Amino acid sequence: MSLLSDLFSGKLLDPGYAEAAARRAAAGGTRPRGGRLRGSGMIAVLVAIGVLIAVAGVQVRRSEPVAAKERSRLIDQIHARTGETDALQRRLDRLRADTGKERAAALARSSAGRRARQDLTAQAAAAAAEPAGGSGLVVTVDDAPGAGSDGDDGGGGAGGRVYDQDLQVLVNGLWAAGATAIGINGRRLTPVTAIRTAGEAILVDYRPLSGPYEVTALGDPDRMREAFTGSAADRRLRALEERYGLRYGTRRTSGARLPAAGALALRYAVPAPGAGG
Repeated sequence: MSLLSDLFSGKLLDPGYAEAAARRAAAGGTRPRGGRLRGSGMIAVLVAIGVLIAVAGVQVRRSEPVAAKERSRLIDQIHARTGETDALQRRLDRLRADTGKERAAALARSSAGRRARQDLTAQAAAAAAEPAGGSGLVVTVDDAPGAGSDGDDGGGGAGGRVYDQDLQVLVNGLWAAGATAIGINGRRLTPVTAIRTAGEAILVDYRPLSGPYEVTALGDPDRMREAFTGSAADRRLRALEERYGLRYGTRRTSGARLPAAGALALRYAVPAPGAGG
């Protein structure tokens, strides 16, 4: 209490401060000229900062419509290019079917051609070069409800989204379970198909797909379900479902159809010059 009393009574005030106060009082209470300059400089700086903030705000508001317009233009271009690519793919499929008919007719004219045709048919199935159909399993995975583009699902975090690694693990698990052919959202997979991420999109053979992701695996559904249940892929997806709310389900199908995959880039070896044999 004595400290507070001394403070309020001015006893703790340094004598030098007291003398300075007395001189200012004797001079009529005027402040030094330098103080006025420093105060004016501070006001000028604050005004300049305020002007800069206002200008920046105006620029941001002006750029928002431009950015939205540019984004809309890019989306329209994507849709247009995707439509063109789909049309070219349909034309390629028709030409491939016509070529297959002509080749089959030519090979059927001789016994050697018929044997070659049987070999081609067997290899085409392994390379996903021919359409496939039959019974099998359909595994559906999708983002957790409410998962945003930034991966925030209101509590699950980034784990609420389906990523390319999840589909890779799922596809490998289905191959290991005995699948004879696999497709994702109607896109046929080959032994060299790439499943990867570009930005927020999952690409299958460089074509963007959107959820829900339906992975169709042709084969004996009972044997595949038995082999897949409890596998590393099944445990991973169930853990994501329980922890982050990822949607995950499996069902049987009896009439699934998968188209042929795109043409593969052929790689072959030739004998070295002068090699024997």
